[in-house]
Amino acid sequence: MKTFLSVFLLVFSLTLNAQLYPSPEWSRAQPAKYGFDAKKLEAAKRFLVDSTVATGCMVVVGGESIFEFGSVTRISYIASCRKSVLAMMYGKWVENGTIDLSRTIGDLGLDDVGGLLPIEKRATIDHLITARSGVYHDASNGGDDAANRPPRGTKEPGTYFLYNNWDFNAAGAVFEKLTGQDIYRAFQAQIALPIGLQDWDLAIHKKSGNLNASIYPAYHFHFSTRDMARIGYLMLRNGKWNSEQVLSREWVAKILSVVTPLEEVPPARLNMFEYGYMWWLFKVDDPAFAGAYSARGAMGQFITVLPALDMVVAFKTDSVYERTTTWNQYYTLLQKITAARVTD
Repeated sequence: MKTFLSVFLLVFSLTLNAQLYPSPEWSRAQPAKYGFDAKKLEAAKRFLVDSTVATGCMVVVGGESIFEFGSVTRISYIASCRKSVLAMMYGKWVENGTIDLSRTIGDLGLDDVGGLLPIEKRATIDHLITARSGVYHDASNGGDDAANRPPRGTKEPGTYFLYNNWDFNAAGAVFEKLTGQDIYRAFQAQIALPIGLQDWDLAIHKKSGNLNASIYPAYHFHFSTRDMARIGYLMLRNGKWNSEQVLSREWVAKILSVVTPLEEVPPARLNMFEYGYMWWLFKVDDPAFAGAYSARGAMGQFITVLPALDMVVAFKTDSVYERTTTWNQYYTLLQKITAARVTD
């Protein structure tokens, strides 16, 4: 009788023996190769059709696609998944000494419309990329937890978690200031080209936001579903792509380390996540989600990595259609996909 452990060990053994990478296309495999029931995955697909407004979904196990839905090639906005991408990009520059995470924004000369308070200027770069800056200035764009912001000047930097676009946008500005690199061109050189993103288009990328509210714009990214899967797969493989260490293993481990535990994350953030360096870390009682983490974006954009299953799930709800897939709908889908693995 097969058990979850035996299936996991089979997948793990396959991974150790031959880590597969798309070159240039993702190869496709029958679900049974990796211990998944095709009929149960079809039921997951029916759920996608009947209960979500998803426009693309791809499930990768062992480096091969075992499930696809909708368009995996269409490029669209990935919303707040951009923040997890920036966390990945920071690694090279922290490790070569260009970025010192302990430097304060006051030391860097950061300010904003109407000025920042002295207490706010004590926030470090590390605080920015963990959403613990204590800077509650308006951001140039919405989509964060602004409704629950404390009054300005009431929280010492580093002591309080708030999912705050000011932090994330300022982190983008700090990256460009200290590296001398445009975010999009840096992403292209550091990640897009080394891992062979198939649909990356530098020309369509530009920052946006209300610069009368804050001088730091949002650095939105636009990916296809299959390229979102590559981002997740790079993380699953601890920063390695074929023979190249694109991100160091140490940096991947750092950005996936718990900075804000579950009890410090407001219930509005769904009460199942801890927070690292701009990545959401699952805290649920399900062995399939052991060590799992996700990039999450508004309206239904997700890159989820489940190391226990050697799996990446990329999910897209194209915002051009003004539709939203909720987290609950997506999580239900994840549970259906993970339940499709053969356990007996």
